[in-house]
Amino acid sequence: MTSVFIKTDTDLNLKRREAIELPGGAGIRPPLKWAGGKRWLASRLKEIYLGSRQKSGSYRRLVEPFCGGLSVSLAIQPEQALLNDINDHSINFYRHLKKGLRMRRDMKNDQDFYYEARALFNELLEKKSDNKRLQAELFYYLNRTGYNGLCRFNKKGLFNVPFGSYKNINYTEDFRAYKEILKDWHFLSGDFELLDLKRDDFVYADPPYDVEFRQYAKEGFSYEDQIRLARWLASHRGPVVASNQATDRIMKLYESLGFKVKILSAPRMISCTGDRTRANEMLAIKNLD
Repeated sequence: MTSVFIKTDTDLNLKRREAIELPGGAGIRPPLKWAGGKRWLASRLKEIYLGSRQKSGSYRRLVEPFCGGLSVSLAIQPEQALLNDINDHSINFYRHLKKGLRMRRDMKNDQDFYYEARALFNELLEKKSDNKRLQAELFYYLNRTGYNGLCRFNKKGLFNVPFGSYKNINYTEDFRAYKEILKDWHFLSGDFELLDLKRDDFVYADPPYDVEFRQYAKEGFSYEDQIRLARWLASHRGPVVASNQATDRIMKLYESLGFKVKILSAPRMISCTGDRTRANEMLAIKNLD
């Protein structure tokens, strides 16, 4: 008798999950490229997070006021997360990722095709279109195909990253593997002070660097915002970890608010300016004794 093996939904889900897992148990592959991403720091942050479990033994909700490309969240894989970013385009994409997004549009590593897609994306922005799914698909394509994985907008709020000229690009068309992972993750887009924190939340903040080039969002992120963030973090009673460019004023600011501060050497894989040199990174920790 010939046996017939029928793939179940569980088998398919397992296969999809394996396709997005990073080697060596390093977590899940982030779907987007992201300037200033913290994949290099993710294993250390995961160790800190796992060591901060509550007295009951349960793990805390992870809160990221600047979730960026999700490299930290996908490395830690908490059961519950509150993830925020001022970039509402990435948040829109993540909300569709949570629904199990499957791409309907073609994706080509072609210059003319790229600029046509960019023009369509900007047209949707100008018209304030409510077609959020199409915007999510276009944003993913532009992110993977544009120069250096940058996410940059001009003063009119239009996406202006040029074509990336990559030799090969591995596009993802089926994102259903992320659906189970993100099921209890909540995505918001707004100012960090609007986040409703719980007493036992584990907060990791990775704001735009304290440097002159700070146009990660149309509004930028000033030094006054850096002060506002540091004070907001210091007011939280649960575990807090923050990273930033290790400038003298940032180091002194966090030390003055009771944080334990360390300096790390960071591989700057993609920076906001395209610079790939190493940089000194601050890691500030509070309420983790």
